[in-house]
Amino acid sequence: MSSESPQTPSYDPAAHYDHITAAWALLLGEELHYGVFDHADDPLDVATRALTGRMVAAAHLDEAPSGTRVLDVGCGSGAPAVAMATAHGVDVVGITTSGVGVETARKRAASLGLDGVTFEQRDGMDNGFPDASFDVAWALESAHLMRDRPALLSEMARVLRPGGRLVLCDLLRFREIPFREVRERRVDFATLRAAFGDAHFESLDYYVEAVRGLGLEVEVADDLTQATLPTFDRWRANAELHHDAVVDLIGVEGHAAFVGSCDILEAFWRDGTFGYGIVGARRPA
Repeated sequence: MSSESPQTPSYDPAAHYDHITAAWALLLGEELHYGVFDHADDPLDVATRALTGRMVAAAHLDEAPSGTRVLDVGCGSGAPAVAMATAHGVDVVGITTSGVGVETARKRAASLGLDGVTFEQRDGMDNGFPDASFDVAWALESAHLMRDRPALLSEMARVLRPGGRLVLCDLLRFREIPFREVRERRVDFATLRAAFGDAHFESLDYYVEAVRGLGLEVEVADDLTQATLPTFDRWRANAELHHDAVVDLIGVEGHAAFVGSCDILEAFWRDGTFGYGIVGARRPA
């Protein structure tokens, strides 16, 4: 979970998500991401919608004209893409390297009769779309699993039309983790990797400077660490509520790794090591 820990060559993000997608719908909720809690007792679904709402606001989708095209990079199971299309009338192309994610997302859109939402199996670090082909490039909690962050951000910026917006929210790193600490906490980091994949975090300043370096004007750069903290309580409650179903999907060890990861991440949130943030930027017209 840090830039200091080595990547295991055999790790395959797509295979990881193929394996855990169904279980995560039970553990994380339908939107498969953290929540922003206005009140500590907010239900998880309200908080996850609030986080999606932050992204919508940063992308200015409430004022999006007809024909607006959104690229959803790392679209998960398609819930945010479907919500965008339904609420704002935008056309969305969701991409992920997970075949299970694409299949699940397509079924979700088809069940609602949405023609303006499509999902494709593509790599966010080399998406293959033409230059200036989207009005919004959106990455909701997917950047930490893409090791070549400069390529990801460059690709998102490349496909933006003049006046288009890049919006990204993700887990953040607030301090460098010395190799000695990584070694001493290798069991914790192994647990995190087992539950959440080979994740590596950047700082909020990193994302701000990176998008500026691509010629974009930063409009939003918010630290949401405290607002996302109650997420872990909700995830643990879901793990208890859906214990048997989750064990059927990812096994006893998978369930235990998820619960253990909630405890580990919450401690990192509280001690100022990790956190959460959002960045929004605009390509000049």
